Amino acid sequence: MTTIGLIGAGNIGSTVARLAVDAGYDVVLSNSRGPETLADLVGELGPRARAATATEAAEAGDLVVVTVPLHAYRDVPAAPLAAKTVIDTNNYYPDRDGHVDALDHAEATTSGLLQQHLQASHVVKAFNNIFFVALGQLGRPQGEERSALPVFGDHAGAKGEVTAFLDAIGYDVVDGGGLEDSWRSENGRPVYVMPYATDGDVTKPSRAGAEEVREALARADRVSDPQPAQAAPPS
Repeated sequence: MTTIGLIGAGNIGSTVARLAVDAGYDVVLSNSRGPETLADLVGELGPRARAATATEAAEAGDLVVVTVPLHAYRDVPAAPLAAKTVIDTNNYYPDRDGHVDALDHAEATTSGLLQQHLQASHVVKAFNNIFFVALGQLGRPQGEERSALPVFGDHAGAKGEVTAFLDAIGYDVVDGGGLEDSWRSENGRPVYVMPYATDGDVTKPSRAGAEEVREALARADRVSDPQPAQAAPPS
């Protein structure tokens, strides 16, 4: 069975870990504070989970999820991620991350920046547009009406690997294009968070199928859409 490495174990990281364990994957978790701080989470997840350093999680993972604040992306260990598929969950929140000129002027994307840092890896954008409560509750088996998540990437094989993982944890996938298009799913865009919320309440998850997600991606406009919110939601 594939091992999922996680660099970052906040709300999104821990939710992905729970979904992965429930689907039969082994997970190796890490955070910036050290493996000992993950003892409670590992105990909750059970024998398929263990804590490690970021480098160890990168080495152990067949598929690795990077879920750290944007300002910390250069701290992600590059060498052990060479030739691996890396899922990037990031969004740009200027108050949290500081202003990044290339992002403010639409000259780059957050996943593009991570790909530049991880030049020997295959970065795929996913999980960034859904609130962690909804992510943890909306997964469904094949054959049932499912929610869909957008993915973006420049490597077809890597996107296929991520699609298979999302399918295993209960989600359909909408291919949004390459990393240069990944801004379409970020903070402030139509597909960000609200399609999965009931009457605007992100704590009350609501199904968003593939067609709804596809239409929301198509409505995104990098110039006229609201600028990224200054504050980050829990993630």
